Amino acid sequence: MSGFSVNLLGLRIFISCIGLVGNVFLILSILKTKFSRVKSFEFFLLGLATANLDEIVIMNIYDTVFLEDYFIITSTWPCRILKFLTMFGEISSILFTVLISIYRYQKLRDASTRVSLPICLDSIRTAWLVSGVCVVLSLLLSVPIFVINLQGPADNVTRDKGSCPPDFFQCGKHFCPLINRVYKYLFIMMCYLLPLIIVTGAGCLIIRVLLSQRKRVTSVTSVSMSSQTRKKSKGPGRQRSVIAVLAAMGLFQVDWTLYLIFQLAFIPTDFPFWEEMEFFISTSYTSISPYVYGIGNNLFSLKNFMRK
Repeated sequence: MSGFSVNLLGLRIFISCIGLVGNVFLILSILKTKFSRVKSFEFFLLGLATANLDEIVIMNIYDTVFLEDYFIITSTWPCRILKFLTMFGEISSILFTVLISIYRYQKLRDASTRVSLPICLDSIRTAWLVSGVCVVLSLLLSVPIFVINLQGPADNVTRDKGSCPPDFFQCGKHFCPLINRVYKYLFIMMCYLLPLIIVTGAGCLIIRVLLSQRKRVTSVTSVSMSSQTRKKSKGPGRQRSVIAVLAAMGLFQVDWTLYLIFQLAFIPTDFPFWEEMEFFISTSYTSISPYVYGIGNNLFSLKNFMRK
């Protein structure tokens, strides 16, 4: 069992390092451009990468300080603060993913009739506004961390983990205070279920638009050669970006669907590897998604990094 724990620790360090490198590279590649020329989509990616970094760093500190028993802390406030920062980064990452999926669908919808006219989210002021809304929502959904009851039915069991239980909601089969229960299911609905529905719906709509565009292109036979070359010149980059967004959305759906299943089907106190499962599910998206977005949108190219 100790060897298995060592292997899990090594895997956790490996995934965390991958996530740190990917998100830092994504931030640097976007900031290489003058900030005044950053487009809305890149601005949303910047917010996503920043939230991912916050979640990865704070979650590792939280696990090291409390769950691995490297330090003994009797006060609940350090636990609450670190858990607040972890949830803030997690919710921000989820909301920015929702924002990116909505933005990409709006850019594709009616693209043939709109031509090059911008959509509402293309405005950098609007991008700042909706990003601010995501941050404020993340703060509001994380603040109840400071008021929920952390003391379980047996106070000494909670103390053994440095006053920071693995199941932070403290909502088990035989013990679940009303405020904990309300917060847990409100949190699950607002932060996991609703974003999953929106991302899944946006993904289906994007695929439907792509299929309809493909049918329309193949059905039209009398098209001039010049218009074909113009479409081909714009097509590959946009198509690659859309594929990257769809791939990231698919990863998002798999990760948070699994997390929802574990949250609703199991009780953390009865599940021996709850902390590891929670860590791997929540950090797999934050660690892999920057590479998907960066490669798909040509942000990780050598040419982009060498540009001054």
